Amino acid sequence: MDRPAGTARKAADPRSGAVDKTPRTERGRRTLRKLLDASAQEFGEKGFHEASVSSITRRAGVALGTFYTYFDSKDALFRALVRDMSGNVMKSARSALSDDMSALEIEEAALAAFLRFAGEHKEIYRIIDEAEFVDPASYRAHYETIAARIESRLKAGAEAGELRKGLGEAEAWAIMGMNVFVGLRYAVWGEGGANGDSDAIAARVNALLAKGVLSKR
Repeated sequence: MDRPAGTARKAADPRSGAVDKTPRTERGRRTLRKLLDASAQEFGEKGFHEASVSSITRRAGVALGTFYTYFDSKDALFRALVRDMSGNVMKSARSALSDDMSALEIEEAALAAFLRFAGEHKEIYRIIDEAEFVDPASYRAHYETIAARIESRLKAGAEAGELRKGLGEAEAWAIMGMNVFVGLRYAVWGEGGANGDSDAIAARVNALLAKGVLSKR
């Protein structure tokens, strides 16, 4: 008998016995998107432990049984959500970049894009923070992936002669850490005005990268 349209593929991995629940149809992908978006709201408002599968499916407007077509558990959904949000952070940064930008312009544009994304998705901070305890592997992967992309950009800038030689992992993590807390202050805690101006805040941070903090005498 054919599977209902929109359901996920359930072929078992012969090596691990795991079930592949990746949606095979556009309808299935739309349903998965609804579940991820609803879970972001639920986890963002209530936290992982207080959130429930039934509440998530109500938010998504799907039947409770449909949830298990895509996920085995609340934990599995949370892991998928962290990966999804991490990917969306990187997509937002990439979409703001262009080939004609200098190395410093790239860092400024990437930060401004992140600030806008975080301002629209404030729940990302709570969800990523909770991942440290709910799913440490996803938490670590989130930051390691972002740091690796920054490190790659720094090295490309150095190779182009725009940035000093020797920049690497430590500097990438330092920049990422700065960006994370700038986002917390201005995108999540900000209340409009200058605090809500992503481009202006990104420009100030970029000036710190370019000029440092020492007075020129």
